Amino acid sequence: MTGPQWMDEEAGPLVRPYALTGGRARHSGAKLDLITMVTATGSPTDVGIGPEQRRILEIARRGASVADIASDVDLPLGVVRVLIGDLHDLGLVDVRAPGKVAPLPSERILKEVINGLRAL
Repeated sequence: MTGPQWMDEEAGPLVRPYALTGGRARHSGAKLDLITMVTATGSPTDVGIGPEQRRILEIARRGASVADIASDVDLPLGVVRVLIGDLHDLGLVDVRAPGKVAPLPSERILKEVINGLRAL
């Protein structure tokens, strides 16, 4: 009987998502929404991080949302949130919550716009 298969001919070495996060399902920092913007602020040269986190830093150099990063690194969103949280704790990325959405216009203003368009 052979041991566990750690290589996939097409994909290369296999690493389970829980191994990437050390078994954690959440990071210690603030909540990271899908549209939270992540920007690289540091260099990983002096810190021992994994290849997945290095890839996240490459993507975050130009600024990207959590959802975009998860898509680019092809990892589950929960895993990416934990990895970004770890990078944030190390001071290698800055996370910025999305801006506040302006309040919706009142019903009265919308009716005036509709009436104005009808008058045209």
